[in-house]
Amino acid sequence: MSSDLQRATAETEEEEGPCAVIESIEQIGSQWRLVVLHDLQDGEKRFNELKRSTDASSRTLSRVLDDLEELGFVDRRMEEDAPVATYYSLTDKGQSLCPVFDEIECWAGSWLDE
Repeated sequence: MSSDLQRATAETEEEEGPCAVIESIEQIGSQWRLVVLHDLQDGEKRFNELKRSTDASSRTLSRVLDDLEELGFVDRRMEEDAPVATYYSLTDKGQSLCPVFDEIECWAGSWLDE
């Protein structure tokens, strides 16, 4: 590839920004985001259920759930009955990651050492 073509390609890539894979990983790629998203595949859970199943601290879990809600991956539902309960579930956007997790698990089974 000529140096002029390489420069033009690099400039185009800089203007377009990171590729879709990188952007996706930036949204869902933190350890705790992945753990919570994966855990919510089983259905709606209360905060304390998520805390127990993920082993996250209350502070970490609260921050991660707020981030995921802001990004549109998680819905929060509150029941005002005594005691007040907060439930979390995947949105359609979050549900669309389920096949991705399945494929990653399949890949890991084939390529990662047990």
